[in-house]
Amino acid sequence: MKKFLKVALAIIAVILFIWTFVFLFQKSQPKEVTYATESATRGDIEQTTVATGKIEPRDEIAIKPQISGIIAELYKEEGQTVKAGEIIAKVKVIPEMSSLNAAQSRVRLAEISLKQAKTDFARMESLRDQKLVSAEDYEKAEVALRQAEEEKLAADDNLDIVKEGISKNNASLSSTFIRSTITGLVLDVPVKVGNSVIMSNTFNDGTTIATVADMTDLIFKGKIDETEVGRIHEGMPVKITLGALQDVSLDAKLEFISPKGEEDNGANKFEIKAALTAPDSITLRSGYSANATIVLKAVKDVVRIPESVIEFSGDTSFVHILTDTVPTQKFERKQVELGMSDGINIEVKSGVAEGDKLRKSEIK
Repeated sequence: MKKFLKVALAIIAVILFIWTFVFLFQKSQPKEVTYATESATRGDIEQTTVATGKIEPRDEIAIKPQISGIIAELYKEEGQTVKAGEIIAKVKVIPEMSSLNAAQSRVRLAEISLKQAKTDFARMESLRDQKLVSAEDYEKAEVALRQAEEEKLAADDNLDIVKEGISKNNASLSSTFIRSTITGLVLDVPVKVGNSVIMSNTFNDGTTIATVADMTDLIFKGKIDETEVGRIHEGMPVKITLGALQDVSLDAKLEFISPKGEEDNGANKFEIKAALTAPDSITLRSGYSANATIVLKAVKDVVRIPESVIEFSGDTSFVHILTDTVPTQKFERKQVELGMSDGINIEVKSGVAEGDKLRKSEIK
């Protein structure tokens, strides 16, 4: 029994020795490393800058009343189209007491003057029939009567205007009807029936009855950083992307760069404007947030590689090109001449051909 136990222990010791030897041998063998690769492709590379802003109509007009009063009627609301000269609202005049009293007094004086002129003219007619006055005196009396009649009409019209904002003789030109000055879309009607409104004058801008804009002529209005403004110019093509329409990209042309910068969150920025070209199938709304991408520089149809495959040594750049995969990956380190970069891909002028597989730094 003791002999059997000794043999068993010896066998176990031999097995442990062999396992330890195999384990250490395998541990000492170098591991096979497999690198991820990227292919060199052919395409375009662009250096761009992005300006943030929004879509606005080129012409957006605030319609204001020519008289003060109260909104009596509204004929248009947001979203409706309006033509130039079309009525948007009607204002009821609330007369000022001092102006009303003055207008009434003018009417009374005109009535007195007219009555006296009629009496004088009738007397002149009687004297003329008797050939007791000259033709000149008769004509003067006739002129005085006509003047008194005109003054009475003017006084009546003035009283009507003070009381109602309209006169009988010029009803079609009444300032109580607020008309659109342009053809376009009503963007906003900030007043309601019963609201008081005031006309614009030296001391205030007046009450806005409605905002009307030509939505067929839209622009992008945004700001660009001072580090990029020196690289752009009027006439450059612009791509507009909208926050509200994710899959829509619109063409535009840069038409204005502000000559003066403004501080915005600690950065000096310049205002830019670009004219939009939008198909009829797309409905654009004023105030849409948008980004304008401006191509600063571009190269077409070049060999390009990801910047992540480049190894930099001083002023020299290298890549590792895959030459074999059997039995293991083999790479050739090769110097390359680089060109333009867009921050992700970079142009390769020499050293790499289209389709070459290049080693990335990470391991699979």
